Amino acid sequence: MKPPQSLISLVLVILCGGILVLFTDVEQLLVRWVNCGSIATEAQKSSQICR
Repeated sequence: MKPPQSLISLVLVILCGGILVLFTDVEQLLVRWVNCGSIATEAQKSSQICR
């Protein structure tokens, strides 16, 4: 690969990795909000994810 092509490939890999990390964090926050919110049962609120 030529240097500009390898630089573009590196940028794309970093961008895709960042997107995966972002969506994983958002998913964890959403699951915690649903499981530990005001409509959750007491069993859900005392689960390990809510601690």
